[in-house]
Amino acid sequence: MRNALPIADNTPVLEVTDLSFSYDEVRLFQNLSFALHKGEVRVILGPSGSGKTTLLHLLAGLLNLQQGEIRWNGQSIRVQNEEELAQRRLRFTGLVFQHHYLQAELTALENILVPGYLAGEVDTAWGQELLQRIGLQNRAKLHPKALSGGERQRIAVARALYNRPRLLLADEPTGSLDRRNAEKVWELMLNLAKDLGTAVIIATHDEHLVRGLPEIRLG
Repeated sequence: MRNALPIADNTPVLEVTDLSFSYDEVRLFQNLSFALHKGEVRVILGPSGSGKTTLLHLLAGLLNLQQGEIRWNGQSIRVQNEEELAQRRLRFTGLVFQHHYLQAELTALENILVPGYLAGEVDTAWGQELLQRIGLQNRAKLHPKALSGGERQRIAVARALYNRPRLLLADEPTGSLDRRNAEKVWELMLNLAKDLGTAVIIATHDEHLVRGLPEIRLG
């Protein structure tokens, strides 16, 4: 399966310009600007309520912009209608959340293939390769209830990277895991993204895991 959105090496995968957002009278962030290129990793840090999840939702096109501009592959996300934006999001971004949100009725392999079903391009061999790369090739036919929390989150990471997205957005992806599993999921996620040349933005409270990575600090 090929990514449907080619990108020039010198074009930012993600470009944010003068982004501001408020809830009622509460200003979460103001005039935020940064760019992310192929393979780069950035972390969003800040206390609860500082706007980390809101920022990720804006970057994913899940919230309407108030002020500022967001560009994917040089193209503004403002110009898309909802259907067009949803299709671009499917191809361009991968999303990982604190909860795995796996489909209970699907096997581990089928859960990884979900983005392929949605895009109309199912590559079972690629799904099986992803299972192997996250060390769960022997879990392919198991349903989520038969998997541990760490295994479920590894499946969620593989699912997010199935379409070889240009941009991976992760919201507290290890927040529900113990330290050992958190470190394992973190390492797998970054290594897989690096192999695919995917740019990564992660919102987290865990400053131990993100030590040394470039940051966006809110609050």
